Amino acid sequence: MSILSSIGRIATQYAAARARYRSERILLSLPAELRKDIGFPEILDTRNSRRAATFSTKAI
Repeated sequence: MSILSSIGRIATQYAAARARYRSERILLSLPAELRKDIGFPEILDTRNSRRAATFSTKAI
């Protein structure tokens, strides 16, 4: 893997994350009733619960 391909991959991931966060900000700016109608709070709750499960601090 060359350095240029690594930089390209990182740039692509950065652009995707930035677009995702921008979309999330736009959805969060909508009224709560409209977000509920399109199911956005459920999507956000699912993602946060997945993060909590991934980064759990409990020792097994």
